[in-house]
Amino acid sequence: MLEVDTLNRSFGSHHAVQDVSFTVDAGKLIGFVGSNGAGKTTTMRMIMGLLAADSGEVRWNGAPITAKDRARFGYMPEERGLYAKQPVLAQLVYLAELKGMNRFDATAEATTLMERFGLGERIKDKLEKLSLGNQQRVQIAASVMACPTCLILDEPFSGLDPKAIDEMAGLLAEFAATGVPVLFSSHQLDLIDRLCDGLIILSNGQIVASGSKQELENRGAHKHRLVTDNDVAWVREIAGLQVDDVDGNTALVEVIDPGVEKIILAEAINRGNVLEFSRIRPTLSEIYREVTA
Repeated sequence: MLEVDTLNRSFGSHHAVQDVSFTVDAGKLIGFVGSNGAGKTTTMRMIMGLLAADSGEVRWNGAPITAKDRARFGYMPEERGLYAKQPVLAQLVYLAELKGMNRFDATAEATTLMERFGLGERIKDKLEKLSLGNQQRVQIAASVMACPTCLILDEPFSGLDPKAIDEMAGLLAEFAATGVPVLFSSHQLDLIDRLCDGLIILSNGQIVASGSKQELENRGAHKHRLVTDNDVAWVREIAGLQVDDVDGNTALVEVIDPGVEKIILAEAINRGNVLEFSRIRPTLSEIYREVTA
């Protein structure tokens, strides 16, 4: 389990990360969301020990994290760090050896990964000979070599085509299924919605929302759709709600005061037949816009 406890980091007068705390449990995929400059990369660098925190602590399995712990992590930095003029296989093997893997096993694992990603015939090519998307595949492979105990990935899906995204999403899900905590940042909210067990939303260096998708949906706007067999303009007269739209027999309303939905339903039943009265779950994009506004 990875724990981040009240991390802070400033650059001059700019407070880039402010009291950021969260947990990534074993086997969980957590999305790290925020606009450029929100503090995601800075937080990841502090987790990996590449940047010192002004205050706060990172813990691994309940104890302060050590260099030995971090050496077992798989990390994909914002700045891609592979060598353009070196062969793909040689780089992957070298990086795995740095993590303590022997050359024979590293070669076998790297070859298997490259074949899985459709690059089996390119493993002896220099990295610069590959397309940007395929270079990204190699970068992800580098981060998952040598059985990492935790994955910290900064924008791993950037530049990938839909097929490659599905491949990488499947790979991360497999690692999570074995108990590996996975934290990755992305601007692709639809991907996070599909893949993650939970998410953390940063804005101006602070966490403005976090939790499971269901928890975030529940904290979002409580919108309901009402459809009856007659005109529903009367909903405008009910206190404690915001009427977003009325169109003949259909109304879209947002409940402000708890319990008002019961009043709406009772009044609708009293006036005729209710064809639909349902809660509209907010999308992740709507939640993101609401909490970062």
